Amino acid sequence: MSLTLNRAVALLKQHDLLREIVTPGRWTLDAASCADADQTFAAITYDTRQIEPGTLLVCKGRFSPKFLDSCDERGLAAYVSETEFSEHTRTPGLIVSDARKALSLLAAEVYGHPERQLTLIGITGTKGKTTTAYFTQAVLNAHSGGHCALFSSVDNCLDGRTYVESDLTTPESLDALRMMRQAVDNGMEYLVMEVSSQAYKVQRLYGITFDVGAFLNISPDHISPIEHPTFEDYLYCKRQLIAHARTLVLNAHAAHVDLLREDAAGADVPVHEFALLGEQPSSHSPATCGWPCGGKNAMAYQFRLDGEELGDYALDLAGDFNVENALAAVTIAHAAGVPANATDALHAMQHTRVPGRMEQFDDEESDTHAIVDYAHNFASVKRLIDYVDARYGECKPAITLVTGSAGNKALDRRREIVEAAQNRIARFIFTTEDTDTEPHEDICKSMLANVTNPEVKTSIVINRADAIADAIADAQAHAGRTDVILIIGKGNERWIKDFNKHTPYEGDDHVVERLLAA
Repeated sequence: MSLTLNRAVALLKQHDLLREIVTPGRWTLDAASCADADQTFAAITYDTRQIEPGTLLVCKGRFSPKFLDSCDERGLAAYVSETEFSEHTRTPGLIVSDARKALSLLAAEVYGHPERQLTLIGITGTKGKTTTAYFTQAVLNAHSGGHCALFSSVDNCLDGRTYVESDLTTPESLDALRMMRQAVDNGMEYLVMEVSSQAYKVQRLYGITFDVGAFLNISPDHISPIEHPTFEDYLYCKRQLIAHARTLVLNAHAAHVDLLREDAAGADVPVHEFALLGEQPSSHSPATCGWPCGGKNAMAYQFRLDGEELGDYALDLAGDFNVENALAAVTIAHAAGVPANATDALHAMQHTRVPGRMEQFDDEESDTHAIVDYAHNFASVKRLIDYVDARYGECKPAITLVTGSAGNKALDRRREIVEAAQNRIARFIFTTEDTDTEPHEDICKSMLANVTNPEVKTSIVINRADAIADAIADAQAHAGRTDVILIIGKGNERWIKDFNKHTPYEGDDHVVERLLAA
């Protein structure tokens, strides 16, 4: 760590963020007039609980000044804030126009700009980000001998092989840059990141440029008072990836694709388009595309990369939508430098599985089939049921959907999940998902109120493990009937967020395994 007060002030001035420096009895723009201006900070944080002697604190978000009241005694050296807090601390305050932008810039400086030492790949879209990220990492690991790191909404991987459960889709800037530094120190050459709309809305990626940015798709999601007020705002935030990428990989079938092409043209960003097709490509198809092989293996697809045939792809991860994710990964890896003739590397994702994504469990004796998935909105629920229709449709299965929805945010999902499913399934079981302060039962009742089809059965079972048990018991009780149980929203997460605390949870996958083995 080599950041001093002098260097922090110079950096903030360079980016037109500094308003003034507040010290006891004086407001100034001259860092040199402050005591210890050339002394290196011992640490940087945005959490007052982590303050130790010599710490620079960045006050971001819903910061309460009372958090500062005991910080001088614990060694606070200075703070960065959009508001001056001289009544709560005697330390210098660097007052800025945007604390989150400041945090990102200062973090990059503290950790020696690791983002410049990695080939950075950012993937955005309403659905498919995680799977595409895992597929892309598999290809780049195969190409580089295991030197690709990963930031995803499921896991983070900083050494190419060890996966640790993550907290956010895109980490806070300070955490992201710290982990990038660890990845570089571990010998990583590539980093594949999921990029959320919130990451751009709250400046977690300020100052970061991606070598390859990928835009998979867009549909309404995350619309709420604490996320995005409108779909336009959601799409606008997603689009920021394009202006902050050196190369864009774009799904030619994405909604609003013409606008996305305009974004790329306006930013002078070259575009590699891909498309999953329903039949053999024509002269108008993108040079990078995939289409069904037909013949004996109806689940296989053939890929073409910049006009060069790559052969057949048959994935362990079910669903045509995952074939599209695989095609995206091939295109991304090629844009990142993997040559089209590196066929072994480009096929490396075929046996990749993603925790909590399309995990299937079967009880052949009772003809019961359970699928655990992270589906959580209209688009992902629709495509999940489309897969069930394609895979089990001839058996006319009774489909049960075990679902909740996030509390305090994305309020539109409660209606959209119901609308996507209610005319295609036999039963809803509404249950617990993550929430901040909203009671689980209120969320379930809100979802239930959106059910308008009188033919679909409904129930509320608040305990999530009990809800899964209810669905499995009902399926196994109906001999001679094919049952498909869709358990969505939590995947393999081992916790449920309840009133802002993570409470331990067995995990949907483990619950299903335990019950089917009983």
